[in-house]
Amino acid sequence: MNPYKKDFPIFKQTVNGHPLVYLDSSATSQKPFQVIEALEDYYKTYNSNVHRGVHTLGTKATDAYEGAREKVRRFINARSTKEVIFTRGTTTAINIVAQSYGRARLSKGDEILITPAEHHSNLIPWQQVAKSTGATLNYLSLRQDGSLDLDQAKEQVNTNTKIIAIHHVSNVLGTIQPIAELAALVHKQGGIIVVDGAQSVPHLNTDVQQWGIDFLAFSSHKMFGPTGIGVLYGKEHLLEEMEPIEFGGEMIDEVGLYESKWTELPWKFEGGTPIIAGAIGLGAAIDYLEEIGMEQIFQHDHALAKYAMEEISRIEGCTVYGPKERVGLVTFNLEGIHPHDVATVLDAKGIAVRAGHHCCQPLMRWLEVPATVRASFHIYNDDADVDALIKGIQTTKEYFGYATR
Repeated sequence: MNPYKKDFPIFKQTVNGHPLVYLDSSATSQKPFQVIEALEDYYKTYNSNVHRGVHTLGTKATDAYEGAREKVRRFINARSTKEVIFTRGTTTAINIVAQSYGRARLSKGDEILITPAEHHSNLIPWQQVAKSTGATLNYLSLRQDGSLDLDQAKEQVNTNTKIIAIHHVSNVLGTIQPIAELAALVHKQGGIIVVDGAQSVPHLNTDVQQWGIDFLAFSSHKMFGPTGIGVLYGKEHLLEEMEPIEFGGEMIDEVGLYESKWTELPWKFEGGTPIIAGAIGLGAAIDYLEEIGMEQIFQHDHALAKYAMEEISRIEGCTVYGPKERVGLVTFNLEGIHPHDVATVLDAKGIAVRAGHHCCQPLMRWLEVPATVRASFHIYNDDADVDALIKGIQTTKEYFGYATR
């Protein structure tokens, strides 16, 4: 019996008459009691705005909000809480870098390098910045399994390369990219690296200093926390030089009729009433993750993905995409059956998977498929869930008459 499943109240229910088998954590993870109770406690006992009031509730809310920032700092090993910006999520965090850093520094002749496997959130912002600045958007080469060809990257990165923006872990293939090596490579040429950590931070030890990266974006809701909040990590000297892209209350130091001055980091980038409950919930999620241990989580998710990949690969007509070494997910197709039909049959058995292009349309074209089925795992999953998935795939084949062809 999985010892962690009891912490997640959603698993007390049945779906379509079957125990819930949730295999869609790459889209959003489930929430443990500890996070739900932290949110409930804030709203029930000390709901208040932060930074502005001197009354007891305001002070308690501010302490909890800023305490969550310190938890994030420790969790990713940032040097200072000044380097931790609360945002609405990964998408917002990447857009801040693209709009504030990218637009101000890029010009014609400069290069942005990404990969064909990027989530749309780490592709479209760079398309827009390239259009507005005249910079060139180019693509790093991938091997057949979706991993980065580092030798080829060494040939591609040059003095014109001002920004590399790349996922740490692919949300389709589970590939772990060599970001520390890429950071060293682009720094040697005078550029910076922006890392999409949406799929890695919930499953791996994160150390921004050891990796040497300049920016990191990730979301709370994929790591047991609430929706609507994420984090932008940035090196302090880079954030100091950047202009905010949202203006209003909270992010100001002094306001005149015609000119205003911004407050210090990190609040310069947090205009308006911040996401107070979300930050508190994220802090509780980090407490939960640290209590289990990120290395244990990685080993657990890696083992499940390996088991699922091996079992799915044995099914006649199944194609599994991506490398052998991966983090926490398996993406596949069943010959002759559309991924949405596979997902629909699995849902009838209480098994939740993701089907579609996973916000990675260029990668789908690279794989030469319109869509795929994705099963993704976290600490509340176990071998029994994989076994249910395998049985569900077999049922799907039977339902569509695959065995009679």
